[in-house]
Amino acid sequence: MIQKNNIPILIVEDDVFLADLYRTKFELEGFDVYTAYDGEKGLELVGKKRPAVILLDLILPKLNGFVVLENIKKDKKLKDIPVILLTNLSQKADVEKGLSLGATDYLIKAHFMPSEVVAKIKDLIKSNHIA
Repeated sequence: MIQKNNIPILIVEDDVFLADLYRTKFELEGFDVYTAYDGEKGLELVGKKRPAVILLDLILPKLNGFVVLENIKKDKKLKDIPVILLTNLSQKADVEKGLSLGATDYLIKAHFMPSEVVAKIKDLIKSNHIA
């Protein structure tokens, strides 16, 4: 039986297969998972659902992840939500830009298995006393 922790997480990822894979992994760990397949919907869900953590891709339709991150960090009600960038963009300039805009971490998809991403999020939640 899945142990529910009721911690809401938002996954903003335009690759439906990958988003569903991450959704399943997090749900198996007891998270309440919300998904958005474009930046506009992701930003809307952040405001409505107030997730404890956001996993955000950078290459997205409608609004790219940098714009979404910037908007979250400008909003007084949302700015403290940890945002983990999960992307295939691995250029040093992209990493620096993401972190300078306020991302908590920058993960390159090809370097992490979904289970490792889940473990990182769980560690973040423990270390930040989110629950």
